[in-house]
Amino acid sequence: MSCTELRPLTEPAGGIPPVLTTRAQLQQAADDLGAGTGPVAVDVERASGYRYSQRAYLIQLRRSGAGTVLIDPLELPDLSSVATALADAEWVLHAANQDLPSLAEVGMVPPVLFDTELAGRLLGRHRVALGTMVEEELCLSLAKEHSAADWSTRPLPQDWLRYAALDVEVLVELRDALHQELQEAGKLSWAVEEFEYVRTAPPAPPRPEPWRRTSGTHQVRDRRGLAVVRELWLARDAAAAEADLAPGRVLPDRAIIAAAQERPRTRGDLLKLRPFTNRGARRRIRLWAEAVARALDLPDEDLPNTRGPQQQGALPQPRSWKDRHPEAATRLDAVRPTLRALSDELQVPQENLLAPETQRRIAWDPPDPVTEETVASTLRDLEARNWQVEQVTERLTEALRTGQPVGVPEEPPKADDGDPAPA
Repeated sequence: MSCTELRPLTEPAGGIPPVLTTRAQLQQAADDLGAGTGPVAVDVERASGYRYSQRAYLIQLRRSGAGTVLIDPLELPDLSSVATALADAEWVLHAANQDLPSLAEVGMVPPVLFDTELAGRLLGRHRVALGTMVEEELCLSLAKEHSAADWSTRPLPQDWLRYAALDVEVLVELRDALHQELQEAGKLSWAVEEFEYVRTAPPAPPRPEPWRRTSGTHQVRDRRGLAVVRELWLARDAAAAEADLAPGRVLPDRAIIAAAQERPRTRGDLLKLRPFTNRGARRRIRLWAEAVARALDLPDEDLPNTRGPQQQGALPQPRSWKDRHPEAATRLDAVRPTLRALSDELQVPQENLLAPETQRRIAWDPPDPVTEETVASTLRDLEARNWQVEQVTERLTEALRTGQPVGVPEEPPKADDGDPAPA
């Protein structure tokens, strides 16, 4: 849709609803939602960046015939009655993979899902934030000024509640517009498969050494320094979990890296490091000093490796393939541009056409022999969806077999220096 003018969406229809906090209120809301019609819009507000947990601090729902419902999951941690009431409804979420885990914690699991962000990606949209999509599809301006607020705050300010209610105000209308466009583009069946894949995806397995993701760890190049990073990270994580604070609010990453580089032996030396001078870091200075001391006193055999653990089944980094695994590197150099060209043709992002990990794995270990049947089977074993298999198998098979990109447009010849390019 081409919008000549945006209409600001500033107030929820019917005003800002009250936040439900009692079982009686919840039961009435469940009855109203169950008696409503059509899909139900669902959204979750968390306190990322403020709290350790990723739990929901406000849940918003809206369904035709029931209006908008705001629920406080701190007061009402079991919302299974709402899920039961909506067992026959399609649930509409934006970026569902972010909200589904916190919904599951309160007993809410959608029976059928429509993800407006994912729908936008399959339609080739380059910008898929909710506000942007509402502007482009519905010609409405949706304010997002409270998206990064601390939703664990109680009581929640009225301005925040207005924002939260507006987040589900037009979500079903957006869903209807995208549903029609998916149908017209011949991609509705693709979207249905993707939505179900997201809905049923298991939780991601824990990382074997999450401390290695500390920002700036690449600056620490020796095992003793990495031990300091590890011990401080573990101490911070335990303190953050106990206080239910985001780890960065307990001790910033830059403080961990500074200690790993300087390796102070005393609390006084630790306090001389600038990142440890703020009040939050000073309050737990004994904890940090003990963590650094543990790392500095570790025997060499207990120090972490500089390269990190090799996860079971993990592939080597592709940048190392050219020298150590040249045949796999050749295949990957054929697979990536082949899929990039196909993604351009289909107007689907390459990572949605086929997951990057799947691209690497089939290039690393292709089936033998390489035929369309064996490639399709391998892709399904790697959890590619049917629509993906149907779209990529033919060209992917040829790329794997020949080691050459397939379907990549040829670049026009460059003119010789000093000669004008051909008209």
